[in-house]
Amino acid sequence: MSAFNASQLTNLALLTDLYQLTMAYGYWKAGVSDREAVFHLYFRENPFDGGFAVACGLEPIINLLIDFHFDDSDVEYLRTLTGNDGKPLFDRAFLGELRQLRLSCDIDATPEGTTVFPHEPLIRVRGPIAQCQILETPLLNTINFQTLIATKAARLRIAAGAEPILEFGLRRAQGIDGALAASRAAYVGGCNATSNILAGKLYGIPVRGTHAHSWVMCFESELEAFQAYADAMPNNCIFLVDTYDTLAGVGNAIEIGRRLKEGGHRMVGIRLDSGDLAYLSIEARRMLDEAGFPDAVIVASNDLDENIVQSLKEQGAKITVWGVGTKLATAYDQPAMGGVYKLSAVRPPGGAWEHKVKLSEQAIKVSNPGVQQVRRFRRDGEYIADAIYDELTGIDDDCTIVDPLDMMRRKRIPAGTRFEDLLVPVFRGGRCVYESPSIGHMRACAAASLAGFHSGVKRFIHPHQYPVGLDTRLHELKTRLVLQARGMA
Repeated sequence: MSAFNASQLTNLALLTDLYQLTMAYGYWKAGVSDREAVFHLYFRENPFDGGFAVACGLEPIINLLIDFHFDDSDVEYLRTLTGNDGKPLFDRAFLGELRQLRLSCDIDATPEGTTVFPHEPLIRVRGPIAQCQILETPLLNTINFQTLIATKAARLRIAAGAEPILEFGLRRAQGIDGALAASRAAYVGGCNATSNILAGKLYGIPVRGTHAHSWVMCFESELEAFQAYADAMPNNCIFLVDTYDTLAGVGNAIEIGRRLKEGGHRMVGIRLDSGDLAYLSIEARRMLDEAGFPDAVIVASNDLDENIVQSLKEQGAKITVWGVGTKLATAYDQPAMGGVYKLSAVRPPGGAWEHKVKLSEQAIKVSNPGVQQVRRFRRDGEYIADAIYDELTGIDDDCTIVDPLDMMRRKRIPAGTRFEDLLVPVFRGGRCVYESPSIGHMRACAAASLAGFHSGVKRFIHPHQYPVGLDTRLHELKTRLVLQARGMA
């Protein structure tokens, strides 16, 4: 067998866990693979101990599913799989069914850039249960990671305020696909540009970058290195000044900046990549201003995250552009998001819906039943609460929401309160009906969505818990199902 070449991978139907296909096979063997089902993708806790998340990854999901199918090579590979008795794992007839499979599901999702909270469905999948099951892993793989990175970027945006953030994480990201997904999600979440040129080409993200320490070390002196760079790229001069002595490096940058000005060009600024960034930026700003470069930017890097950015700003740092790499592209302090995908209703052909609930000894892991939708309420220009309700039972104009983890926490939403439903149609009968907006629009959506929430929701330490709850009808239905499942009703 020849070596794997990722560039030749054009069909991703096998990007799933084996148990998705073994369950689909089991449904087929039991004669229920066409039974209609509803699944919801959601997360149980906000990432980074924060107060919110930013939905991301829908467009890649659309691209994955728009021509979803198992090709001949997929089927041939599956034919080689065996059980513990050495016999084929799947019947040939089932593999033939897979080869002919075309998605017929209805999929609804929250648009990218929307602020979201625990227990709210980000994606709802409705269709033949075998198809819904097969989609579980690729949906989670995409939405979990990109939502995680977009949320991290949004937190950085809160810390940096209006100052530009550059995503520099390519060299530390988790492989090629991880790097591209991280660059995309970081831009949606609020970054201004990336160093990742391929991401710039694929997604239309602005790209930024200058030189590294190796450039300076290649020349006899730092001044000579800066001059050579200015000669090569007079329109892209941000000088990295900490190779030897940082403040001396600022002086050398100023000298070359003067020469650039004499030649009709402009020094863009300097970059600090080590040391006491607060002190060095203050001193560098003083030197630049006194030398007649008040517009020169000061870029800072060096393992930054939102907490360090916030701390530096509190210390009076004069940094004007933030370069964030490892801790953004890898979600360093929480490298995975715990999104889940749970069955909530089934019905036989021509029959009635049966609500389903998963039990657990942990209240947070008890799933919600029904065909769920999320209604977001707004008053006086600010979001005040989200109601998760069952489309099968509906929601009252004058409603009360109940916290899924604490039935004593309730909030009444008076009739007439403005609202919007978050899940929008994406696929109908397997056909895409959603036109994904530009990535710039997604980024603007993320900023506008977050702006609609109280500042307490967005603080990093002990954030306010935004009210999200089950509509009373759904809460009562869930309670009844749980009691029945436990033999208590």
